[in-house]
Amino acid sequence: VQLVESGGGLVQTGGSLRLSCVASGFTVDDDAIGWFRQAPGKEREGVSCIPNSDGRTYYADSVKGRFTMSSDNAKQTVYLQMDRLTPEDTAVYYCAAGSTVLGGCICDYRNYIYSWGKGTQVTVSS
Repeated sequence: VQLVESGGGLVQTGGSLRLSCVASGFTVDDDAIGWFRQAPGKEREGVSCIPNSDGRTYYADSVKGRFTMSSDNAKQTVYLQMDRLTPEDTAVYYCAAGSTVLGGCICDYRNYIYSWGKGTQVTVSS
C-alpha cells in the first residue's frame, strides 16, 4: 500500500489549495481513507475522513464549511479542497488509509489505519 500526497505550498490568508493523494495497493472505494494534519508542537489531528459510520464524510469542526474531501475512484485519488485558509491551517497534511470502522471513522479510530503517506506542507501567511 502506498499513498503519495501533493499540492501543498504557500498561500495567503483567505486563499485556497487543493491537495491530492494518489493511492496504490488497495482500492480507494473499498476501504476508509482520510486527511490528517500536524502543526509544529501539536498532535496530529483528523481533518476529514470517509466513510463515516453513516456513510458520509467526516469533517473536523475547525474545517467545516471550508474544506471539502472528494475522491475519483477511477484515478485512485482523493482530494482535499481547502478554501478560506487561515494561518491556523498551517501544518503538514497527511493522507491515511485504513479499514472501515463500524460506528465511527478512522479520524477517530487511528488503530484502524494501516498506511500513511509522507505528507505535504501547507503554509498560510498572514
